[in-house]
Amino acid sequence: MAGQGTVVVAERVTVEFAGPGAGVDELSWGMWEIWHAMVAQRSALPIGGRTALPAGSTVAGVAEELRYLMGRFPSMRTRLRFDAAGHPTQQLFDSGRIGLEVYEAAGGAPEELAAEVEEQYRATPFDYAEQWPVRMAVVCDGGVPTHLVSVMHHLVADAAGGAIMLREVARRASGPVTGLQQLEQAAWQRSPAGRLQNERALRHWERILRAVPARRFPPSAAPETPPHWTGELLSPALPIALRVIAERTGSDSRSVLLALYGVALRRLGGSGPVVVRPVVNNRFRAALGDVVCMVAQAGIAVLDVDGGTVDEAVGRAARAALAGYKYAYFHPEDLNALVARVSAERGEQVDVQCFFNDRSAHRPEPVAEAELPRRLRAAQAMGEFRWVRRAELSMNVLQVQFEDRPGGLLVEVLTDTRHFSAADAEALLRGIEAVAVEAALDPATTVRGVR
Repeated sequence: MAGQGTVVVAERVTVEFAGPGAGVDELSWGMWEIWHAMVAQRSALPIGGRTALPAGSTVAGVAEELRYLMGRFPSMRTRLRFDAAGHPTQQLFDSGRIGLEVYEAAGGAPEELAAEVEEQYRATPFDYAEQWPVRMAVVCDGGVPTHLVSVMHHLVADAAGGAIMLREVARRASGPVTGLQQLEQAAWQRSPAGRLQNERALRHWERILRAVPARRFPPSAAPETPPHWTGELLSPALPIALRVIAERTGSDSRSVLLALYGVALRRLGGSGPVVVRPVVNNRFRAALGDVVCMVAQAGIAVLDVDGGTVDEAVGRAARAALAGYKYAYFHPEDLNALVARVSAERGEQVDVQCFFNDRSAHRPEPVAEAELPRRLRAAQAMGEFRWVRRAELSMNVLQVQFEDRPGGLLVEVLTDTRHFSAADAEALLRGIEAVAVEAALDPATTVRGVR
């Protein structure tokens, strides 16, 4: 339970809530997608964090905000049920009660206490069947609320859903929620239209699975114990370079990043064509634009980065990504079965565990052309890489994720060092940055790095 670690709860406020809808059904495809990741990584993949409260905030006011969240968004009122074999289903409740925890800094350091509470919330495992998916706390200093801590497990929402939630909370939207909610998604996905979407997506996947090289990389020369390492590079240079390349090519920054990822992988000896799983938010689909839940899924894109310039690779990546987006809506259990079947028929395991997740907003400040070389080189020299986690997970994966941070773009890599070494993972992140800087300064930069 939260509150049983190094920090002590001063008070628990019971918040009763109610909202429309109730029922039990299969997980939606988006829920299955993130559930597989949560199981493989042995983590709730918690989202949320802490923030300073505005002056005049009260515990009662925060309790009302929690009541609003629980009542408005069905994903906040959803728990999992498991059968005897461990198969999960979703259960939506129309009412309930949840605890809001209050912590007291007592004249100490409320920001530090809020950080401790957040860390405790993230580290404490969730009981998906018996607990609500959110933990919320108010941190006070001398009885005055100073900080809010809110942490949810990842079944609640993807990045786009989280942004929608924040927007609706800020304006206290009161009209009915729009779009297909999780129970409704599960019903649609069983319908003839849903089955047709699934079949079309899997046919697209099968064509690729039968055509591409089975291995993504040469065997790792340096497996580690524990094998799964997570590292991050904070790059001040990437936002600047991305803007330059995107404006020059007329492409979007996401396609530029995807191309840079492919080029950096190929330069490190990855097989060609480069096969990447871009995470797609699926908000362009009918009735999914404004939903607060998990609908993002990882599609598949085949990147041609074997010749030409980086600018040309960006154009090819953008076209490949469009097909990936179109078919990134399917039943993950069916995809797993398809990969297993095609691998058995080929007589080799087909690796499709190379992921790309761009969660950034891409709003860098423009840089004057005359200043660009100096600014980019200086920014590149400031990039800092560090290893942040080492674990043993039940997955073979290479995943690169991009997020906005003060001072630059945070690039995170998760690698199974038995398949892609720690040294190669760091070189990959440095390589993405290096290719971006090269191409931003010289439009003739080739994918191989040789003029």
